[in-house]
Amino acid sequence: MKIERFDWDGQDPRALADRIRALQPQLGEVSEPVAEIIGEVRRGGDEALAEIETRFGDGSVEPDDFRQPDEALGSAASRLDSELVSALETAAANIRSVAEAQLADARRVELVQGQSVELREVPVQSAGIYAPGGVAAYPSTVLMGCIPAKVAGVDRVVVATPLPVSDVTLAAAAIAGADEVYAVGGAQAVAALALGTERIAPVDVVAGPGNRYVQEAKRQLAGQVGIDGIAGPSELMVIAGDTANPDWMGLDLCAQAEHGPDGLLVAAAVETVILDAIEESAKRIAAENEIADEAPLALVAVPETEAGVALANAIAPEHVEILTEDAELLAPRVTTAGCVFVGERSATAFGDYAAGSNHVLPTGGTGRFQGPLGPGAFRRPIATVEMTQDAARALAPTVATLARAEGFPLHAESAEARAKD
Repeated sequence: MKIERFDWDGQDPRALADRIRALQPQLGEVSEPVAEIIGEVRRGGDEALAEIETRFGDGSVEPDDFRQPDEALGSAASRLDSELVSALETAAANIRSVAEAQLADARRVELVQGQSVELREVPVQSAGIYAPGGVAAYPSTVLMGCIPAKVAGVDRVVVATPLPVSDVTLAAAAIAGADEVYAVGGAQAVAALALGTERIAPVDVVAGPGNRYVQEAKRQLAGQVGIDGIAGPSELMVIAGDTANPDWMGLDLCAQAEHGPDGLLVAAAVETVILDAIEESAKRIAAENEIADEAPLALVAVPETEAGVALANAIAPEHVEILTEDAELLAPRVTTAGCVFVGERSATAFGDYAAGSNHVLPTGGTGRFQGPLGPGAFRRPIATVEMTQDAARALAPTVATLARAEGFPLHAESAEARAKD
């Protein structure tokens, strides 16, 4: 691991956050190759998509290979160990329960002039879920993406994931209610979902985690398609108290580094002896498990644990673990993390798989303005306005005054016409 130590006095957390963020590769470094991939898919459709898949994959890919057969999707669970199927179903049930709790009811507001405004949400018609793959399968991501989309009421939910597509990924897609699964990965998969090809109909929203290329593709295509935000590479910040178990923290940090070297790992503690123990544990576990040498780990000595919270809010990491005796008191003060794990038993791994919270979380500091993936990413609000004649009479002068001030006399006349008998 690439470890750097910081001895911080607690002043200007944003400045230190910038220095720590600079340890990980930036999305912008891949913007040019991603733009080229998007351009190829835009111009060439399925043939270009197949050529790109062949270029980056292990074998030749033809357009007819993209969509996974419905019978394979429906029968995948029967080819898995029953314990694995049970684990998928338990995780799915918890994810679904949390997603259902996030649905907003329609609200009707009666205004003093007599008009009403109804606020309601409707689902988008289609959604694409990107699930990383290739070296490893990510059935958990399939659950985390598809279930909120289905709970939101989306009719067509599509999964894109790189070859080879495993039975566990297909089984997760079936359990989560996915309608289509395509064996396409990387930035080209995001482009295909957003733009559409001959064989892949475009979607309204693309969601899901992935590497820098996947996230940069989402960023470049935002506006042509809705996106959930930037979700990857993985990040974890640990705020450690004097009694925290350094081996557990080493495990948690290295576990997030299993996703690859592009993420960000941070541990903050008051006592340098705790940081020394975390460093020793992380180095040992990384060596034993062949964690990439370039995976960045920042070890920060803070003057007090409250300063660690201030630093976390400045970094806005994907995950924050608080392993202090007063963890329950500190947790509400964390306002920018994607998900907060409170207490020594609350490992990030529980949230990654089956706690019920979503593991598609904001990264790269975007937790300052976005949150976890949920049904809201697949729903759009609609306002419905109903004016009575009394309300029109009461509001027309206000509307007319504002409209004429903006240089739009026809807006004024439109409102005034409704006020007349």
